[in-house]
Amino acid sequence: MSLPEHKTRRTWRTWLARLTLAGSVIALLGACSPLGIINGLTPGGARAFTDLAYGSLPRQRLDVYAPPNASGPLPVVVFFYGGNWQSGSRTDYAFVGRMLARRGMVVVVADYRLYPEVRYPDFLLDAAQSVAWTRRNIAPYGGDPDRIFVMGHSAGAYNAAMVALDGRWLGRFGMTPAMLRGWIGLAGPYNFLPIENPYTRPVFLYPDTPQDSQPIRHASHAAPPALLVAASRDELVNPSTNTGALAARLREQGASVTEKSFDRVSHETLVASLSAPLQFLAPTLDVIDAFVHGPREALGVPR
Repeated sequence: MSLPEHKTRRTWRTWLARLTLAGSVIALLGACSPLGIINGLTPGGARAFTDLAYGSLPRQRLDVYAPPNASGPLPVVVFFYGGNWQSGSRTDYAFVGRMLARRGMVVVVADYRLYPEVRYPDFLLDAAQSVAWTRRNIAPYGGDPDRIFVMGHSAGAYNAAMVALDGRWLGRFGMTPAMLRGWIGLAGPYNFLPIENPYTRPVFLYPDTPQDSQPIRHASHAAPPALLVAASRDELVNPSTNTGALAARLREQGASVTEKSFDRVSHETLVASLSAPLQFLAPTLDVIDAFVHGPREALGVPR
């Protein structure tokens, strides 16, 4: 049954407005400081606690975002950004903290050391150390230390995967992956040997890249529940050999995994779809919200 003419006109006006906004934002993404523009267009409202030290080194800092009127301990998401382990700053991803906080989460956005200052696996030690700091210190910010999720985009999704799947890293700080409620990967590289990207090779000691540097090698039945999200037309990180392959391996091992693929986003705009102006490109925020706030049974966690 067709819509009445006035509703059809209204629907088209809505979509044209959205497309115009998206076109403007995407055009701006090609300009200087694109993430700064997204942050500027994403409303605040969250309480922000910035420049907190989780270690003694200059890049071992993090920001915490919390809902303004939190009641009771809330689930916690520790977020790691991408940038090929060579660039990025927590301040660029304030929009992630703000938007997840609006959905009732306490969010930690952590910096970590980058190449060429460090190579694999030092940035994983930073990621694990920031999670350990969160477990010890998040309660005064309204977070529940027993409901911590690690999350990342691109290289940051790799960091989250390794922290969640390979117990060596959290073990250095008195934790185990079993202490995590789950983990979330957005367009992550989980299975990328042999390394084709010449800029990534020195980060992972190529040609002597350790086989156990790959998250897929650490999939097991004991893995925390996973939410793996990809852009179906990702031209930078192959979604089939990375997200698809890891999801299949986790299922083979009997682990809990939810896999989502979205058509209207790219590798870059997948994380940008968490922002207010580009949220309509994909329901990324909704699936994260459902995963984090879902019942324990849905996450494979016993009562």
